[in-house]
Amino acid sequence: MSAPSTPAAAADSEAKSHRQTLEALSGLLLVLFVAMLSSTVVSTALPKIIGALDGSQTQYTWVVTATLLTATATTPIWGKLADLFNKKLLIQISIVIFVIGSMVAGAAQNAGELIAARAFQGIGVGGLQALVQVAIAAMIPPRERGRYNGYLGGVMALATVGGPLLGGLIVDTSWLGWRWCFFVGVPVAVIALVLLQVTLKLPTARRANVKIDYLGATLIAAGVSLLLIWISFVDDTFAWLSWQTYAMVGGTILLLGLAVLVEAKAAEPIVPLPIVRERNTALAILASLAVGMAMFGGAVFLGQYFQIGRGYSPTEAGLLTIPMMAGVLLTSVISGRMITRTGRIKPYIIAGAVVLVAGFALLSTIDHATALWFVGVGMFLVGAGVGMSMQNLVLAVQNTVALKDIGAASSTVAFFRSLGGTIGVSVLGAVLARRVTDQITHDLAAAGVPASGSSGGSTLNLSALPEPIVHIIRAAYGDATGHIFLLSAIIGVAGILAAIAMRPVMLRDSLDLPAEVKAAAVAADAIDGAPPIDQVALPREPRQPGEGHQVRPGEGHQVTSPREEDGTTTRR
Repeated sequence: MSAPSTPAAAADSEAKSHRQTLEALSGLLLVLFVAMLSSTVVSTALPKIIGALDGSQTQYTWVVTATLLTATATTPIWGKLADLFNKKLLIQISIVIFVIGSMVAGAAQNAGELIAARAFQGIGVGGLQALVQVAIAAMIPPRERGRYNGYLGGVMALATVGGPLLGGLIVDTSWLGWRWCFFVGVPVAVIALVLLQVTLKLPTARRANVKIDYLGATLIAAGVSLLLIWISFVDDTFAWLSWQTYAMVGGTILLLGLAVLVEAKAAEPIVPLPIVRERNTALAILASLAVGMAMFGGAVFLGQYFQIGRGYSPTEAGLLTIPMMAGVLLTSVISGRMITRTGRIKPYIIAGAVVLVAGFALLSTIDHATALWFVGVGMFLVGAGVGMSMQNLVLAVQNTVALKDIGAASSTVAFFRSLGGTIGVSVLGAVLARRVTDQITHDLAAAGVPASGSSGGSTLNLSALPEPIVHIIRAAYGDATGHIFLLSAIIGVAGILAAIAMRPVMLRDSLDLPAEVKAAAVAADAIDGAPPIDQVALPREPRQPGEGHQVRPGEGHQVTSPREEDGTTTRR
């Protein structure tokens, strides 16, 4: 009597579960959107912000670098804390840190205060980046995550494309002003905080014997910070060969050397050295460093090029960067589909790295008078290269290492990619500042105007300068930006070489066997003279009820044995 109603009850239960998941997921996606927006919204607004605060080019760079650095250093720590404490509480703490940092940044009275606030905000961003992914993994079974990935991709796309446009509109709206670039995320984050409190239900599953590598994270962050400070001020505040250089470079080497020693002995290191030493993982890290340095470093200064170098408004600058975002979205979707169809990953990584370098090579020829269509083509190629290479490098590592190491390997590649972006922004920003300063000083002297303190003072507050000097500054920024894109292309070549050197990788369709099962398989193969069996393939099609995992006489198992030389598999 009750049998006919069972399917309907099951469907109703599934619909209810899906609705509850979407409700909880909405709060997580909302806070992830705000975290991503905090970075993209300032990309077009930053020239106006630094100009209003009478800041320098070095400070412009550090507003971006400070957030990237603290987010990179704290992301792995937040992930470890999620194994110890309630994930929901940690997400809410991250939101509070982010909100406080945003409010302080919006109220900053000078560039130094803004940099400090952005560094504090980065701690919250690092937590949200790590914990949202952890919470989604805890909520949704692996088999069902694919149906929710579309929502995640849509949020990321909206923040990536909409952020620069929103930042430009806010700055260009007289009754808002640049401070609302930081305030705008506060009410949304508060709404997400309340929504998560009501909808998110996550059990506290404390993992035993968790060791958090605070010392390793501190040493890595301190070593990289000291290196970036030296890059920012060398050949400006002090000479290349000076006691400051010796102290900072020597301190960097010492701190990073100690970090390696700590990581080698840590129970659960931030950077697992055994995984890093694997060929494909090491090459993927090198390629991610190069792609991160080139992409983050180059993209950060495009908004400045359009506004300072070309004289466009922030809103127009946001619209002009759309070709790069379109390239990222288009090629990431297409390459993902092609990889799923063919199973091959390496050709798309190589193609992406080559297209990325080609795009930067085109942009390296631009100056303050280059046709916009030419700049757009270069930006599209850069975006297309990033879309084909960045996430696929993580995918290549995930399909190379043992399944038990996928989480650690993926987070390690993401860590170095963010670190590469941090270093790239700092290095390219320092180079840009030097070239701009030299060219402005030269051109002002040629015009008979004394240049005093152009590097330490502000060259971005153009509204306070006479028109002839504004023209000189615009030309200097427009011409110098091409030079940093040339450096980005050179850095990107390292990514091409690393991608070529990687072993071929196929999409994984198998599970690692337990040790005892593998031993039995090896023994069985030894009897009939077959090669050792390392892995057993998952069924490609779902089995019908009643089939189970039976082996019919004469059929045997389908097995795969990877051959490292060419990345192919042998099937029996």
